[in-house]
Amino acid sequence: MNELILFAAGSAVIVWWSRKPLSKPGSHGFYRFFAWEAILGLLVMNRTVWGSAPYSPHQLASWLLLLSSIALVVIGVATLQRDGAPDTRRDDGSFYEFEKTTQLVSHGIFAYIRHPMYSSLLALAWGAYFQDPSLPGTAVALTASIALWLTATTDEKECLAYFGQAYADYMQRTKRFIPFLL
Repeated sequence: MNELILFAAGSAVIVWWSRKPLSKPGSHGFYRFFAWEAILGLLVMNRTVWGSAPYSPHQLASWLLLLSSIALVVIGVATLQRDGAPDTRRDDGSFYEFEKTTQLVSHGIFAYIRHPMYSSLLALAWGAYFQDPSLPGTAVALTASIALWLTATTDEKECLAYFGQAYADYMQRTKRFIPFLL
């Protein structure tokens, strides 16, 4: 029962935070909502085992992914805020402030991956999963991964519409989530 209460409370926060993107089905934020819900499910599902076997291979993998998640989001958001020239006039009704960039950022971490924040969420999802791998957890982690893939591909369409050929060229030079791989 505690898990249900935690999930419902967390979902209420995510729904409130996602209210603008949820009002625009088909936007990247709409799909990101489902990724956040799946990640919340993993966090709640595995909350009782966090750190219970800190030197086990699966928890070491978990902590590496969780630390990577923090680094990716901090570096990505800082770079966008510093160099993306956010402007409140760029607002389709579903963007958060840091997403309203008017300059294509293709240096720093963005020289290697197009979506460091979505990579961060992937690392968070799989980091939460590896705290206590299970079949139900695998299904939820895969759901989060699919939702993040949909988020990224939709975001790319939005960026192509806004930045045009410069973004198409950028897509040819970079990977979506993992440098040099994916």
